Amino acid sequence: MAAGRRPFAVPHRGSDPMPMQPWFSEAKLGIFVHYGIYAVDGVPESWSFYTGQVPHDRYMKQLDGFTASDYDPGAWAGLFARAGAKYAVLTARHHDGVALWDTDQGDLSVVRRTPAGRDLLAGYAEALREQGLKVGLYYSHSDWNHPDYASAVHPDPPNEEVRANRYASAAPGQEDPEAWARFLAYRNAQVGELVTRFRPDLLWFDGEWERSEEQWEMHELSELILAGNPDTVLNARMLSYGDYSTPEQGVPLLPPEGPWELCLTVNDSWGFQPQDHHHKSVRQLVRYFAETIGMGGNLLLDVGPREDGTIPVEQAARLEGLGTWIAKHSEAVYGTVAGLPAGHHYGPSTLSADRRTLYLMCFDTPRETVSLRGLRTPVTRVRVVGTGTELGHRVIGGLGDVPGVLWIDAPEAADADELATVLAVELGGELDVYRGTGRD
Repeated sequence: MAAGRRPFAVPHRGSDPMPMQPWFSEAKLGIFVHYGIYAVDGVPESWSFYTGQVPHDRYMKQLDGFTASDYDPGAWAGLFARAGAKYAVLTARHHDGVALWDTDQGDLSVVRRTPAGRDLLAGYAEALREQGLKVGLYYSHSDWNHPDYASAVHPDPPNEEVRANRYASAAPGQEDPEAWARFLAYRNAQVGELVTRFRPDLLWFDGEWERSEEQWEMHELSELILAGNPDTVLNARMLSYGDYSTPEQGVPLLPPEGPWELCLTVNDSWGFQPQDHHHKSVRQLVRYFAETIGMGGNLLLDVGPREDGTIPVEQAARLEGLGTWIAKHSEAVYGTVAGLPAGHHYGPSTLSADRRTLYLMCFDTPRETVSLRGLRTPVTRVRVVGTGTELGHRVIGGLGDVPGVLWIDAPEAADADELATVLAVELGGELDVYRGTGRD
């Protein structure tokens, strides 16, 4: 992951309409896993040597300390399933070029260069599928350790760092088209290995900002992937050949066009950094999650395992807590679509697929009443999700085309959820809301 990259366009797989696998938008929650040698010293993944925070030789020395001694993909998959996730994405190869599988493209892998000495992807894919989760793999287009990578220059570099960093770009006048062609062949071969060996349901690319779409040969890469598995979902860092948008670290105020996913860390770091204790609370994660699904997106929540493969207790506890809330309110999560636009309710909402039940998320404990504005469809019943308690409700006011306000009695303390209370508003027909300015 990275800061400072240029905004990407809405993905569309070239000139074709965006074909999206139904499971993706129905998933709601995925788990991102940044796991690699950077966990040995707890330094920022790849970026620490790229920016000079850590000397390159010290960064690579971490190969000697990466053991994966307690790596248990079955335990990971069980935790992710309890969290309510329907897919996960693991960093198969980050910008540092260190592969988590036994690649045939050189020896820079945890199999050949670390005490771990084994492929870490096969067990991960198998464990996820045993839990009914979709398998996602992260792969960086860029590789700051490959001898042929810094042989080209972006025709319109997004920033000075990309233009001048020796790991990213060739020095002026030192471009080498033959070396760049060799790099693309290496990249294609590695991606081909991922597709054929592990058959991922989703490929999550990164690093796209360092070259143009033409330089990356994205069309050819897309064809390579889809020839091996035409159902593979691709993220927006495939540029014109992606399926969905990937904002990160901040909930957008307006949802991106088409399918999308918010990438969010549990603390402030993608990979394991022992000094980072800024873990978001379960309450905060519930808010992020509810706001994201209320706008029709997925949350891809990141954890950073230690070098031994164990997920920090603080992060695991937060996944468990989020999963408990999701399980209690599952009808308001799965099988729903984006809810009301802002302004109708003080909080996010989701809508059942048949458009006949609204789910109102109340982050603060409701007092006296909860209001819903602009609702044209008659209400047949309001109940508290998780307890089933029915609540009184009435419409007050309204004039002409402008509907009155639906006032819902606040639930008793025993029915309120300490993280977020959800009210199911059952409608007498499909949702219809007023979006006008009122009578002049």
